[in-house]
Amino acid sequence: MKYFALTLIALVAVSCGENPPPTTPFALNVPQGFPPPPIPEDNPLTVEGVLLGRRLFYDPILSRDSTQSCASCHSTSFGMTDHGLQFSVGITGAVGDRNSMPLHNLAYHTAFFWDGRSPMLRDLTFIPIEDSREMDHSVEGVVAKLNASPAYRELFWKAFGVKTVTAEELGLAAEQFMLSIMSGSSKFDRFARGLESLTPEEDLGLRLFNGEANPNAPMRGADCFHCHGGTLFTNHKFVNNGLDSVITDPGLGGVTGNPNDMGKFKVPSLRNIAYTPPYMHDGRFQTLMEVVDFYNSGTHANSPNIDPAMGDIIRSGGLGLNLQERLALVAFLNALTDTSIESDTLFQNPFN
Repeated sequence: MKYFALTLIALVAVSCGENPPPTTPFALNVPQGFPPPPIPEDNPLTVEGVLLGRRLFYDPILSRDSTQSCASCHSTSFGMTDHGLQFSVGITGAVGDRNSMPLHNLAYHTAFFWDGRSPMLRDLTFIPIEDSREMDHSVEGVVAKLNASPAYRELFWKAFGVKTVTAEELGLAAEQFMLSIMSGSSKFDRFARGLESLTPEEDLGLRLFNGEANPNAPMRGADCFHCHGGTLFTNHKFVNNGLDSVITDPGLGGVTGNPNDMGKFKVPSLRNIAYTPPYMHDGRFQTLMEVVDFYNSGTHANSPNIDPAMGDIIRSGGLGLNLQERLALVAFLNALTDTSIESDTLFQNPFN
């Protein structure tokens, strides 16, 4: 009994001396005019958590041979995409089959990847870690590496109050950093706030962007706003935009198993679109003009599950935009570029 009491006293003394240090709330820089982002209640942003997530994002320790990090395929110089590559290349030289997606403003999203396979941002990191075409590792292996690092054990202790790192804390840290990547300081945003003017060409592009593709309208628009409207320039839906007459990539349908979802992909935000070529889920278009030309006259009305609005446009003869109008549309899309995405020190490599 005496030994039990002594042991209990010792355990209490140890536990009382190991209270984790308090964390510092992280002040998220929400762009003016953006709604408050729905930060997960079980993962409030802290300075310690965000900086730990950034360190993990840039650390090749996440890959099997410690040669590739998340930042390897999501560069700030390319709007958090993969250096203009059509497909990313993994540590073994294997090549993926979908274009790298940007990571800004993910706090407003509820499904991730082109096919929506991940419903939670904190799980986003695990998929490339375990993909044989990417980091070719295991989450368990990464966690073992982190626990073998005194520096990482200390950082996880300060951020989450844990002495032993688990996959849960790995996901939470990665989520916190990705939640912090906000973008809303483009020329268009300054124009919307009355701080800058658009050029006549950009202004024409804006009007075309928000115009209806109605042959009876006084000015025929490009109908972009239906899928890419609003503050974030996406409706967050999954659609088939008529890329192919025969579906070769099931997209959302490969996740849900629903035949009606075959060929549907996530509608991407158009913010920073000039930074992120090539375009579409398979990176088939190298330039924005190619994208505009596709919507103007290259879509396939017979594509299975095509979005009804797209089908209506095609059957009415396409958008019918002339060269001047197409150039204006591209000029407006370029005005959605936020240069802070590559200059903000928060998003830069902490190992440099």
